[in-house]
Amino acid sequence: MATMVDVAAHAGVSVATVSHVLNDTRPVLPHTRQAVLDAIDALGYTPNTLARSLVTARTRSIGLAVSAISNPYFTEILQGVEASALEHGYGLLLADPHDDPQHERKVVQLLHERRVDGLIVAPSADPDALLRYLGQHHVPTVFLDRLVEAPADHPSRFDQVCAENAEPMARLVGHLAERGHRRIGLVAGLPGLSTTNERISGYRHGLAGAGLPYDERLVAHGDSQATAAERATDALLSLAAPPTAMVTGNNTMTIGALRTLRERGLSVPDDLALCCFDDFAWADLLTPRLTAISQPSKEIGAQAVRLLLERLAAPDHPARTVRLPCAFVHRTSCGCAEPPGTSGASPTALSQKSPAKGSLS
Repeated sequence: MATMVDVAAHAGVSVATVSHVLNDTRPVLPHTRQAVLDAIDALGYTPNTLARSLVTARTRSIGLAVSAISNPYFTEILQGVEASALEHGYGLLLADPHDDPQHERKVVQLLHERRVDGLIVAPSADPDALLRYLGQHHVPTVFLDRLVEAPADHPSRFDQVCAENAEPMARLVGHLAERGHRRIGLVAGLPGLSTTNERISGYRHGLAGAGLPYDERLVAHGDSQATAAERATDALLSLAAPPTAMVTGNNTMTIGALRTLRERGLSVPDDLALCCFDDFAWADLLTPRLTAISQPSKEIGAQAVRLLLERLAAPDHPARTVRLPCAFVHRTSCGCAEPPGTSGASPTALSQKSPAKGSLS
């Protein structure tokens, strides 16, 4: 088995230079770095990760706590995190907190005890126990998708990355209003999540921008789950004056809403127009094809890794919150006709100055 001494001899450099290339502990000239990498490849050298971690106090591993098993949206985020971590030479340890505050606290501790260099977490609706643990142990952490507000005296600095939520939701509501709908229902997510709060805010802005009143009876919580969304949809459709159009707050709730509509024998968009927050792989295969907001999930994951690595390199750097734009994917579930010759979605990027009606100041 090849050693670092063998790699150094093959590349014509010192053992220290090989170490610097492997551990990124000092800048190395590009041609020298390449010579070392070529030697590693030629000799089949495998670094001793355990020994290196004892020297550097780093394991080059990242802990990721997201509900990727139960939510396809987080699966795409996982892909972005994994690809970016691998690109930077980091391994990934995954745990599913199941959106449960107590379980979240346990899995984060387990990841930390495995000596990960830092954590990436999609926090639950009640992250107090999580924040206390991270603060007590000064664990470098990036929150993704859902934002948290740490107390002013909290000892840690948390970077955060998420998609825009309010403005894209307002765009969906405004689009349905432009189609002539005056009673637009919302199947909202789990109370307490920043995504839920921001999307409800966007829903209200969208109504105001279209000159429509806010009616709290047209908002039902699907708790970010399919089964709860079935009940929420049923409640909206059971109103004395039910909505003629509806927006769902995430992809999982869209599935629940569609189930209820099917059980009631209702047709989309003939009986009820439907738009959804979160695009997903099969949204374009349904009939009708779903008009949706597409989040940059893989980029959210990749950005979380970049923020974490920058935090590891500069622990005292001011905390940052990064928001990424979404895209409006115009299909036919909203009641619009299929454009001639269209074979797929028509994504339109959304920025902070979206053409949606109303101001989101």
